Amino acid sequence: MTKIRKIQLNERDMPKQWYNIQADMPNPLLPLLHPGTKQPIQPGDLEALFPMALIQQEVSTERFIDIPDEVLDLYRLYRPTPVHRAYNLEKMLDTPAKIYYKNESVSPPGSHKPNTAIPQAYYSYKEGVKKMTTETGAGQWGSALSFATNFFGIECKVFMVKVSYQQKPYRKSMMNLWNGSVIPSPSMETNAGRAFLAEDPECPGSLGIAISEAIEVAATNEDTKYSLGSVLNHVLLHQTIIGLETVKQLEMTGDFPDLIIGPFGGGSNFGGLSFPFLRYNFTEGKKTRCIAVESASCPKLTKGKFEYDFGDTAGMTPLIPMYTLGHKFIPPAIHAGGLRYHGAGAIVSQLLKDKLIEARSVDQTESFEAAVTFARAEGMIPAPETSHAIAQVIKEAMIAKEEGIAKTILFNFSGHGLLDMGAYDEYFAHNLKVQ
Repeated sequence: MTKIRKIQLNERDMPKQWYNIQADMPNPLLPLLHPGTKQPIQPGDLEALFPMALIQQEVSTERFIDIPDEVLDLYRLYRPTPVHRAYNLEKMLDTPAKIYYKNESVSPPGSHKPNTAIPQAYYSYKEGVKKMTTETGAGQWGSALSFATNFFGIECKVFMVKVSYQQKPYRKSMMNLWNGSVIPSPSMETNAGRAFLAEDPECPGSLGIAISEAIEVAATNEDTKYSLGSVLNHVLLHQTIIGLETVKQLEMTGDFPDLIIGPFGGGSNFGGLSFPFLRYNFTEGKKTRCIAVESASCPKLTKGKFEYDFGDTAGMTPLIPMYTLGHKFIPPAIHAGGLRYHGAGAIVSQLLKDKLIEARSVDQTESFEAAVTFARAEGMIPAPETSHAIAQVIKEAMIAKEEGIAKTILFNFSGHGLLDMGAYDEYFAHNLKVQ
């Protein structure tokens, strides 16, 4: 019998709506608080930073939200993405588990990030925005927003965390290719950046610092809007295209996941895959376990506190109810730059607080060991962020072997590692720190 390694959807079967998990969550989210008054924030308070269409999505509790035709058209450059059955990895691990992964690395920037970059650029364009600014860690998000804004003729300025700027030079080249300008953060271009450099001239940067710089530029220029690649509700909404496609693809196999695993920085790829499946837990009594896997060097879900905190280091964003290590936290300079964020999005934080999802942490060495195992089995080279999920997948597959239970495991292959080969060189030279 022929093995079907890839489960494909036709373009005509691509979902036409995003799924909003807020409609089905048992407990509603706590409100965002204004950074000055500490009172619940009003939609108008966010207009300086975001287009109104995105603000409306941020606070919406509608179950499904239509995807604009113009966004669907650009999605079709790379969507629907395939689901793969990892037969070779199953054989290598000698596990009874079935392992599937959703391959988001096939987008032009090489990750899931365009799923929200495209609609954010589109809604900004529709409201006449000429310039957008953002932050990026490892560069996947900055690449995606540069890619998206290029289609709409919008200028894009990206503040890239300095340690990642130095580790991943070709991410800068990719952003430049799509007309994005890239500044290592902290920088001398903003008051926030200058303050951080005055305090520590050798500061490696963090996503929180880069967010502060990007927000400052947007807030002080009327022609500029800010864009965030994770954490916020509208970002996770856009990413549900991942899980919605996967539901249809697994229906074609007759399987349904017992376990869903995703790497976790702020929540975008984990939520994008898991939320459409969690809907079945909430509405049909399914028991799918969902595990967010973070870096052991930045363990906000496993060691942080649930409290109101700023999304940036300088304290310019609204206060978000989140699991956090504190907005002043500066993580070690690991290669998984997309996981170096101090806090978690409000939706994921609420789900974890309510014990509706789980969290695990993986250190840098273990993640690279898993990445090498996966690459030698399946041939595909994972990004360092993705490798954290793979490490947990391998653990769960071995538990299934010990228990003799044929579980179905699904994970998000959120990005490829073809621009991270310097990190793999360090791993093979035994120069990587555990962290």
